[in-house]
Amino acid sequence: MLDVKLTNARVRTMAPDRPRARSLGVLAGHIAGLDEEVADLPARTTVDCGGAALVPGFGDAHNHMAWFGQSLAELPLQHVTTLEELYREVSRRADATAEGAWVVGSGYDTAAMGAHPDRDGLDRAAGGRPVWVKHRSGHMCVVNSAVLRMIGAEENAADPEGGVIVRDAAGRPTGVLQERAQELVDELVLPTSVAELADALGRASSVYAAEGLTHVVEAGIGRGLIGRSPVEAAAYQLARQRGTLRTRVQLMVAADNMHTLPAHRDDGIDLGIDLGLSTGFGDDRLRLGPMKIWLDGSLIGRTASVSEPFCDHGHTRGLYQGSAEDMQELIVDAHRAGWRVAAHAIGDDAVDLALRAFARAQQAAPWPQARHRIEHAGVVRPDQVARFARLGVTPVPQPRFLHTVGDTMRDALGAERVPWLYRHRSFLEQGVRVPGSSDRPVAPGAPLLGMESMVERTSSGGAVLGADERVRPEQALRAYTSDAAWANRDEHRRGTLTRGKLADLVLLDRDPADPGDTPIGDITVLATLLGGECVHGADAFPGLTAAAASTPVSPESRGRATAAGS
Repeated sequence: MLDVKLTNARVRTMAPDRPRARSLGVLAGHIAGLDEEVADLPARTTVDCGGAALVPGFGDAHNHMAWFGQSLAELPLQHVTTLEELYREVSRRADATAEGAWVVGSGYDTAAMGAHPDRDGLDRAAGGRPVWVKHRSGHMCVVNSAVLRMIGAEENAADPEGGVIVRDAAGRPTGVLQERAQELVDELVLPTSVAELADALGRASSVYAAEGLTHVVEAGIGRGLIGRSPVEAAAYQLARQRGTLRTRVQLMVAADNMHTLPAHRDDGIDLGIDLGLSTGFGDDRLRLGPMKIWLDGSLIGRTASVSEPFCDHGHTRGLYQGSAEDMQELIVDAHRAGWRVAAHAIGDDAVDLALRAFARAQQAAPWPQARHRIEHAGVVRPDQVARFARLGVTPVPQPRFLHTVGDTMRDALGAERVPWLYRHRSFLEQGVRVPGSSDRPVAPGAPLLGMESMVERTSSGGAVLGADERVRPEQALRAYTSDAAWANRDEHRRGTLTRGKLADLVLLDRDPADPGDTPIGDITVLATLLGGECVHGADAFPGLTAAAASTPVSPESRGRATAAGS
């Protein structure tokens, strides 16, 4: 007997040998079959889908779940458009905050406001309280004078390696901290407790379920640039035990957690985390993914490492997060020890560095099935596209960046390099698979919005950025389903609706691969099933039992796409 039979659905399987069906059966969390394969089987629950589109659950190959979940409880600054408005928001939060307690805000956007806030403005707004406001990119933040004193970042403070304490013309710190200079603040407030992190993961997971996400990759846990705690994985375990982790998660381990291991010389494991755990450890709900290493910064902050100077921002060329040789050696050592590697490289110069490192790694210890990745691959020259294919390296770009911050990226790069931004079609033409991802909370994370940007490639200002990189709606859907599964070595478990795979499913009011005149971002997620259990939308389909509590609303909500609206 089946657990669930879904009937009267427009099933798009994403499997080439059987692309469409009308019904699907679920048994023990897996797909039991389609149409005639389950037609004569009884089911404990039969659900009439009313003609809704049924597709594989969406995957996000690069997001920051804990960061996003924490931001839901912080002062939301995503939609602030002027400095005056930001200071008013900080002042209101400070008035409601205990004397001496921190005011923490998330998501301010220099492209919208025209400038960073500064220490003096934050001082006036906060009434003496410490203030820490985080840029949407995660590569910058601003603190006020109280925090600058705490971290010792006054006039004569030296910049930390891989970071910048921004100063005005007179040499006085403005309050802006770039890249690894942010870790000076982290040392004051971290680690976050496992219980608090688990709460944040539960908040994030509820939003994800409402957007049709059934699998995400957390792009960096533990110590390092965005890590929350050296025992951060325990928070995911706790959220799972509580039943609030309603999304499958693969955890990238930040390179800062790697250390020398005194293993036997024949093992070839000179570097890793304790007990020799590496990529793949865990199960289909929670497991270790690649090692994450940051090579450069961000395009938004003009700290991405580019081969030719930016067209603005003093015509700089960005920066590396550390010594180029040391970072390459770390990639090679991690590869030898059995880790898949995810290298954050946004500028084309950093992409060159990553590709060289992967070539060295494969020469030192051949592992053609590794599926190493370059996270973001934001600026990729034409000559680099074929090198991805030759080396078997997967690019992981974020298409929604084109909408949210595309105009400022265009200003940074100039017209000649705009076609290199967050490529998609060029990679497909070389046989390279491109998974869908968001980098949330840097950009809105709803997969349907990401698909829309893959197809349209328009900025919020209406500019088309790299028209030749547009893809068809079906290719965009594939990026968030089968290609996202493949990039994480999960193609045998999920990504297509075929017998034996996990019953991770999304019911939609329209088919993203054939949306007609409806923008893909306006399609509504009706229900999300994880392993055949409904984690969102049970009210829409009598017979489905809700597996968790109601969904909170994300502050990045724009009134589009899903019940969560993000």
